[in-house]
Amino acid sequence: MSGLLLVMTSCRSDEGFGFGKRFPVSGTVTYNGNPLEKGKISFVPDDPKGVGAAGDIENGSYAVSTGGEKDGAVAGKYKVIISAKEDSLAKAKADFAKDSKGKDPGYLPGRFVARAEAKAKSLIPAGYGDTRTTTLTAEVKEQSNTINFELSDANAPPEPPKDSPAQGGRGRKR
Repeated sequence: MSGLLLVMTSCRSDEGFGFGKRFPVSGTVTYNGNPLEKGKISFVPDDPKGVGAAGDIENGSYAVSTGGEKDGAVAGKYKVIISAKEDSLAKAKADFAKDSKGKDPGYLPGRFVARAEAKAKSLIPAGYGDTRTTTLTAEVKEQSNTINFELSDANAPPEPPKDSPAQGGRGRKR
């Protein structure tokens, strides 16, 4: 029994998952002066050997995780990508209902969800959500970090190229 306890304790340390020591990172995200209702935020390390962190944006607030529940990020410099899209689940359900002629197998096939997500309209300029075009950066320090982001149409980065792997495409012309 004590061996099991030792293993569980070591997995919960600050160095768990081999990511190294992480520091709390949270803050706010506004768009044109208003809290961003929902979205995703990712910290992409400048160091190619670094470890990224990500989190959800809810009512303008976020906290990032590397390997656990809001466990923070490793100290270092990051590019930050933020995305926010319209809710695509209702569209996926409607498309499936139309395609299946009202038959409900009790689940929603992933292809309908993926198709609806791909077509979902971005609620903020798409340049914020691509590592090649984002202008957002952050430095996580060896302390508790509060990092706020103010997005706006006036200072939006350029739109990312359409046909490229970073956008989820296969990098080929159609």
